[in-house]
Amino acid sequence: MMDFEFNNDQEAWRNEIRGWIREEFGEDWNGLDVSNDEEGSDEAWEFSKGIRSKLAEKGWTAPAWPTEHGGMGLSFAEQAIFNEELAYHRVPGPDLISVGYVGPTLLVYGTDGQKSQFLDDIVNSRASWCQGYSEPGSGSDLASLQTRAVKDGDDYVINGQKIWTSNAHRADWMFALVRTDPDAPKHRGITYLLVDMKTPGITVRPLINMLGGHGFNEVFFEDVRVPVENRVGEENRGWYVGMATMDFERSALSGSAALRRNFEDFIDYLGESPAATREAKLGVADTAINIEVSRMLSLRVLSMQQGGLAPNHEASVAKMFSSELSQRFARFGINTMGSYGQVRKGDPYAQMKGWFTEQYMSSVPATIAGGSSEIQRGIIATRGLGLPRA
Repeated sequence: MMDFEFNNDQEAWRNEIRGWIREEFGEDWNGLDVSNDEEGSDEAWEFSKGIRSKLAEKGWTAPAWPTEHGGMGLSFAEQAIFNEELAYHRVPGPDLISVGYVGPTLLVYGTDGQKSQFLDDIVNSRASWCQGYSEPGSGSDLASLQTRAVKDGDDYVINGQKIWTSNAHRADWMFALVRTDPDAPKHRGITYLLVDMKTPGITVRPLINMLGGHGFNEVFFEDVRVPVENRVGEENRGWYVGMATMDFERSALSGSAALRRNFEDFIDYLGESPAATREAKLGVADTAINIEVSRMLSLRVLSMQQGGLAPNHEASVAKMFSSELSQRFARFGINTMGSYGQVRKGDPYAQMKGWFTEQYMSSVPATIAGGSSEIQRGIIATRGLGLPRA
């Protein structure tokens, strides 16, 4: 049975978060005034780091982590409430890759030494991480990755390339999938390593997106030595650790919360605009329904986690629906605004600060990152519905 209700203690926690946001940012806070191409700017990064330091001081970096590792010992539900409130109020949260991906992975699969070395720095916002998965020839088919790691004494020696690596130019560490046995079946010859980004032989090159922003990077490895003690899980069994990280990535309420806030802004805009035609109103109603469906799908994942179950295809359903809804909403907003929908932020004719124009372009990668929509549909069909692989 799925439980979609929060209890009184959980709602009190929600109110505590809201109170802190009001106290810290004021009643009129509407998010940092940057466009999507500026979200990767030094200004936005430094602002986010400052907020993360304040969250760390309050002990709020990782509410659901065990107290012995710097968390608050709260439930998945309280963690979801925390993520939801920050996203809705446009407050930068803890570093998602560090706290949401590699941290939970280490809690489950890490050795005591790895937990001691890495978790304290993550929870106190002293270290940031990036994800080394995709390669030029292995994006959707991630298991075909070719970056090689050869064991040499107490080290692995890595050679190869990663691509689309978010924030690699700022990260202190990378968690990476590398091939340690080229003769094994492709899913079984992969190992999960933790790589210090300051290690000699690592080169990071920027990839500028179509908005002009620098969030993605190429990362090159040339004889990069990584201690064997930085391996998570067994050698050649890293694929299964990596997929656990992906499931953590796909389970969150923050996406639907951010979309709901932007939708409310759009409703305010339509209330004062001649664009509020009959067709627009029907589209608004459909969007409202879909945003609620997106939240319910995320709550289903949360309910399974609360019950000690491991969501898999359920997380894929939630991720795919939310990311595709973001694209549909962006198209709908641009079409409703007409010519004004094409004007970018900074132009005197821009509506809603040009949000839909930015969102129209930035929502495209959302259906690719974390596993493309096609990959999600494959997971749903095979693991969820039991259909044979094509």
